[in-house]
Amino acid sequence: MKKFAIAAATATALTLTLANVAMAQTSTQAQAPMTVASGEVNKTKEATADTWITTKVKSDLLTEKGIPGSDIKVETNKGVVSLSSTVAVTDAQKATAVAITKKIKGVKAVSADGLKAE
Repeated sequence: MKKFAIAAATATALTLTLANVAMAQTSTQAQAPMTVASGEVNKTKEATADTWITTKVKSDLLTEKGIPGSDIKVETNKGVVSLSSTVAVTDAQKATAVAITKKIKGVKAVSADGLKAE
């Protein structure tokens, strides 16, 4: 009877240990997708902000008199805006385009190296 009790206690302890390991693995696996989803949400927010910035800059450049807004390409990556053009612009137009871009909410920096100056 004593051997049976020891065997039963051992079996119970082993079962509980395996159950705890299984539960730990399940909870770790359940958290991993949440972490991934959180990262994806941040990327989506960042992409949305960049798209908004690009649209706003492009819109403001198009409505500004004296700037060839339709010839200026605008790209945004993590709040950094790059301005470029295949058409030559004056130094004054380049400075105005940079000033307009810097005023946009969310813009961290402006690179106008791609704007060809006359």
